[in-house]
Amino acid sequence: MKKVLQKTDLLRTCSRLRAAGRKIVFTNGCFDILHIGHVRYLAKAKKLGDILVVGLNSDKSVSRIKPGRPVNDEKARAEVLAALSSVDYVTIFTEPTPYRLIKSLRPDILVKGGDWKKEEIVGSDIAGQTFSLPYTRGASTTGIIEKILKSSL
Repeated sequence: MKKVLQKTDLLRTCSRLRAAGRKIVFTNGCFDILHIGHVRYLAKAKKLGDILVVGLNSDKSVSRIKPGRPVNDEKARAEVLAALSSVDYVTIFTEPTPYRLIKSLRPDILVKGGDWKKEEIVGSDIAGQTFSLPYTRGASTTGIIEKILKSSL
């Protein structure tokens, strides 16, 4: 099964799955250097429904949000995410936010990390339910990068 899909293929696939009674969960992010916090977060998100879709920020989108990033290009990040058992589908979006993707997908459940208040989550006005899941303490891509830079001095 191909897990990294273009938007049109993703929408068609999710429409079929929804018609079969499956609950669609959506999350998004950069997922630049995958770490234990990401893995735990995605596993928790998957438990909220049947199908977990990850909207992945394109390289251009990441560089607008986080100067000097991404470390890994979008194709590599998508492939790594797709290798996780908790992730059913990955699609790359190029817009500054995933709003248009969420509007097209209309997920049953929308999930973001714990630093987002529910009312601030992009697309919460569209999804059936919105959840903010807690972070894994001490796990962050920025922290990993800083640790690598300090160790190379």
